[in-house]
Parts: sequence; structure tokens; C-alpha cells
Amino acid sequence: MADSSFDVVSKIDRQEVDNALNQTVKEVGHRFDFKGTGASISWSGQQDIEIKANSEERANAVLDVFKEKLVKRGLSLKVLDAGEPKLSGKEYRLMVALKEGIDQENAKKISKLIRDEGPKGVKAQIQGDELRVSSKKKDDLQEVISLLKGKDLDIALQFTNYR
Repeated sequence: MADSSFDVVSKIDRQEVDNALNQTVKEVGHRFDFKGTGASISWSGQQDIEIKANSEERANAVLDVFKEKLVKRGLSLKVLDAGEPKLSGKEYRLMVALKEGIDQENAKKISKLIRDEGPKGVKAQIQGDELRVSSKKKDDLQEVISLLKGKDLDIALQFTNYR
């Protein structure tokens, strides 16, 4: 009988992020506490979001609204890598990068975790920016998924291609 397997990935649903961003733009445009502050949020390239405001507090408040919208849409806040607001001319700019994919360091950490704490006979191999976990028993794979969900890792994980 062939091994069962699944992939551990860290992907971002770009449409959901875009929807959350658009909702944030609307809320920032309508809320009284953002009137006249020059607060805005927009895409800056493919993987970055730029927040502008006239004060550090306002920039952080826009970020909080954006985080709230992401959570409501079921996205993990672990995909965000927010910097500190920096003064640029008369306004503060806050760059937020989106983290996607599992880097080598985290992939090694996850595979070591599976080897050490997971059931015997489960194999994890790194394949680019994802991890393939395989075993003879599907129950062992379920156990690995619940093990990884229970751990507090610094990246958002999804489990795909379960067969």
C-alpha cells in the first residue's frame, strides 16, 4: 500500500487580503477620527502594503483596522511583517510586508518537531518553500496536523494535498 501524505504550506489568499484592504480604505475614509489626518492604506508592489498618516499613532490605528479586517476574513496575522512608522517629509509611512512560503530555517524547525514529537514512521521532506509529510497510516498524519496546529510557530500554516 502506498504512503499517505500531505503538504505543509504557508500561502496567502491574495483576494482576501485585497478585500480586507479595500474594507480598511472605506472605513478609514468614513471614520470621524481619521478625518483630516491624511490617513491612507494601499498596495505598494506585489507583496507590500503602505500606510500613510500625519502621526505615528494614526498610522498604527490604520494598521489595527487592517488587522481587524484580516481576522474577520479568517486570515492569520502571522502573514504580516509590519515595520515601524517612519517620518517621511510631513507624513509617517508604515510599510507592511506579506510573508509567504516556509523559509529553510522554519522548514528545518518543523521537520525536527515532527521527528521529535510526532508518531514514529512519519517522514517530512523539504521541497522548496513547502514541506511534504508522509506516512503509512492516515491516523499518524492527522496526529501530525494537530501537533503542528497546537504549536505556536511564527508562520501561518495550511495543510494541502491530503491523500
